[in-house]
Amino acid sequence: MCAHYESVHDRARLQAHFGVDLPDESARRDVWPGYLSTFIRRHPQADVGDDAVPAREALLGSFGLIPHWATDTKIARHTYNARSESVAEKPSFRDAWRKAQHCIIPIDTFFEPDWRSGKAVPTRIGHARGEPLGAAGLWSAWRDPQGQTLHSFTMLTVNADHHPLMNRFHKPTDEKRMIVILPPARYDDWLQANAKDSEAFLQAWPAHGLAAEEPRQTGLL
Repeated sequence: MCAHYESVHDRARLQAHFGVDLPDESARRDVWPGYLSTFIRRHPQADVGDDAVPAREALLGSFGLIPHWATDTKIARHTYNARSESVAEKPSFRDAWRKAQHCIIPIDTFFEPDWRSGKAVPTRIGHARGEPLGAAGLWSAWRDPQGQTLHSFTMLTVNADHHPLMNRFHKPTDEKRMIVILPPARYDDWLQANAKDSEAFLQAWPAHGLAAEEPRQTGLL
């Protein structure tokens, strides 16, 4: 599971890799559940046939999906990751899944605890070639009591018990999980996929495509 990551905040890097602009200067680069940061979805007018309308748009949203029925935003502390095995049934996620409200979360690096030493060592993980990562997610829109709309998002996860890299993280007694990372060539396919076809995207990213590095160390693990 991923509760902490670094969002792609550099405008040129965001545009070059994802084809979108930074939605707001207030978007957090260092992101924890409940923080507002960048997510990318298909533009609502992408199918109108106007070349001036981009295929994707970046929005500011809460890390942690807030379903429409929530009474406040506190639920975001518990909905930042969605298990692919149960996302279609969980009350917090099932509406966004059924409506195929797909998004991409732009990531520079994410953090997981390495327990091999017997203690939790926060470990930074990123693309093996230093490129941005696009995590598969779901988004939602919530209206507060004052009538203001707040967008939010969650990252989808898959089992990583047998993943050569990601199985080293979290407590030895816990199930190993990892976020779903999308191939750049399939970004638009994911954003346009319907609920029926969504499961095909929920795959583990190859270990050779990731690199993990402990803070304050220069050598890769």
